[in-house]
Amino acid sequence: MTLKGKKIGFGITASFCTIPEILEPMRGLIDLGADVYPVVSNDVLNFSSRFHDKDDFLASLREISGKEVISNTAEAEPMGPSKPMDIMVIAPATGNTIAKLANGIWDTAVLTAAKATLRNNRPVLLALFSNDSLSINGVNIMKLYNTKNIYFVPFGQDDPFKKPTSMTADLSKLTESILCALEGNQVQPSIISKG
Repeated sequence: MTLKGKKIGFGITASFCTIPEILEPMRGLIDLGADVYPVVSNDVLNFSSRFHDKDDFLASLREISGKEVISNTAEAEPMGPSKPMDIMVIAPATGNTIAKLANGIWDTAVLTAAKATLRNNRPVLLALFSNDSLSINGVNIMKLYNTKNIYFVPFGQDDPFKKPTSMTADLSKLTESILCALEGNQVQPSIISKG
């Protein structure tokens, strides 16, 4: 299987320190022939951080994808019935987004796009970036890990001694993870050593 012609929704949530790392993997998907639709959460749309300027980031998403950025639930909802995606990627997927997804809360464009994709029995791939992965959010991660049509980019502890509950995805495995999810498989190993 290839990514040529595949429609990929690409949801970006507010792990602000990770946001600058997302552009190259997105560009790589487009270079492989994928048709990428950027979707952002409310915080990504509205806030800059010490890691990025929101206006520059949104402009980069438009330039790379050749599309307008989807930023509200009304724009995201058609990704189910009238503009179906082959797969929805959420990268970075914050702890907040993971918790809402695990509990059926669809209050952002990214979550609505995920719901729309699941409605069509298509895969949602999560690239986890969360400081509470091994604490309060662990139950939500495991709930999603065992949910039909939800898959994970391999993830592991990023700084076990300074941030012992934090886990992050390995974005170098994004394309491989997408290809596996499109075939209905979780890429393995799914939990990795990042040290």
